[in-house]
Amino acid sequence: MATIPPSMAPSTANWHWKNKTVTPWAKAWFERELVTLSIKGEGSEEAGVSEVVDFEGDAELGQRKLLTIYDCRVGLKWKGTASDGTEVEGKVTIPEVSHENAIDGISSYIYEWSLTTPSTPTVEALFNLVKARLPVALETKFAEFPSAIIETHGKDLTVSADTSRTGTPAPPTSNIPVASGASLATIAAAAAKPAPRTETKKLNTTTVSVDANFMASADDLFSILTDEKRIPAWSRAPAKSNPQPGAEYSLFGGGVKGKYISLNPPKEIKQTWALESPTWPTGHFATLTTTFDQSSDSTKVTWSLEGVPTGFEDEITRNLQGYYVHGLKSIGLGSEL
Repeated sequence: MATIPPSMAPSTANWHWKNKTVTPWAKAWFERELVTLSIKGEGSEEAGVSEVVDFEGDAELGQRKLLTIYDCRVGLKWKGTASDGTEVEGKVTIPEVSHENAIDGISSYIYEWSLTTPSTPTVEALFNLVKARLPVALETKFAEFPSAIIETHGKDLTVSADTSRTGTPAPPTSNIPVASGASLATIAAAAAKPAPRTETKKLNTTTVSVDANFMASADDLFSILTDEKRIPAWSRAPAKSNPQPGAEYSLFGGGVKGKYISLNPPKEIKQTWALESPTWPTGHFATLTTTFDQSSDSTKVTWSLEGVPTGFEDEITRNLQGYYVHGLKSIGLGSEL
């Protein structure tokens, strides 16, 4: 009979970035919450969302700082009563309800309105009222969505040290590390045990490469990947970056750290690269070379990481694809793998 390997210690397991897909729950949340919204005019006019008729897209929760990632299309029916008592109906589609909308106003919501009821002056007056006031109510509710995801699903992504708990975390789709939620006592106990990663023997390493095409210039992509103020737009976490040779950088809230070796804008970035994780060998840095090849309508970006410890190849490939390529795609650069 095969031996079942021991479970990973909570202090170690919680460092890894697990993603949980919550799209079905998100659809139900929008269907339940949006129909509670209504607005009123100065007189007897009133209107509200009557039904969610369309929902497409994806929603995920990542363990790193309980990161919410979602991009959805939502279609609604609304009903109201005009000042003369006429019952009025219409539709509105929000093509992109996204985590981007919640970060520093990077993008704004777009509304596609239509009126089902035949037009009259009072009907048009209500229609204008709906277009002016319903977005405020919708955006207030949209702002509650990330917190609702975390409150409902956040516990599933934290491995408990209490063996009486039997919940099983969602399988990881990527593994960029995050600060552990374990207690100081647990961390101290783990640190007191001999750790194989502290050995100084020579590592067997390999090179991992990922590339993608983006609808942006090489100059702009170079800036997006190195400018401290622009990095959080795609990484969804604090960053430190002074793009000068020898300067330190930190991405994903400290999950990845290193130093810039050389920068040749807009052609190449070379930097040391290491995971802040108990499973990554202590003191070991790989070398990440990012190259930019601009054509007439897009730019090909290649990330080549040399010095990846043997056994980490799949994990690092998922990290580069999931959090570099997908991160840039999430801000509307139209990438294609």
